[in-house]
Amino acid sequence: MMFKRLALIFALVGTLLVPTQAAMAQTGSVSDTYSGEELVSTGGAFFGSVAQGMASVVERAVSQFGLPNGYILGQDAGGALFAGARYGEGRLFTRNAGEVPVYWQGPSIGFDVGGDGSKVMMLVYNLNSTGDMFGRFAGVDGSAYIVGGLGMTVIKYRNVVMVPIRSGVGARLGINVGYLKFTPEPTWNPF
Repeated sequence: MMFKRLALIFALVGTLLVPTQAAMAQTGSVSDTYSGEELVSTGGAFFGSVAQGMASVVERAVSQFGLPNGYILGQDAGGALFAGARYGEGRLFTRNAGEVPVYWQGPSIGFDVGGDGSKVMMLVYNLNSTGDMFGRFAGVDGSAYIVGGLGMTVIKYRNVVMVPIRSGVGARLGINVGYLKFTPEPTWNPF
């Protein structure tokens, strides 16, 4: 129970660091965005047994940030002993540019211990072109689970905001600061 409360606190701290929808400039028309129902349906098929919890996380993200104009489905893995790294791969889906493969990697530092593997759905906001994806998205991440968990964080690079929703398996406890570097090709260099 305490681990769930810590995860919720860390997720809320991360979301408070990013401006609300009213403060962000919306790009793209309504036809360019994905509805909450579409995201819940796609995420439910992707996440499987944790679909109920994922639906409430997606609803919270949409109510706070509005409708995204892209999303990423993929998987990642990370580990930390105060300093850590995360690596992942997936596909970016957009209405106008289709599907694009993306890879991410990044370092972190903080009070964070453990390892995890996750299925990830990232909601993408303010994406003008697929090239805007490739950069270092900074944020605060918190984890508190043993065996499995579901969480949401918020990361930002220039005007593009991403909300990664992870369904993880492993043992992880802590909070860290870091970034994820998105690239069109895989690389082992987290920097």
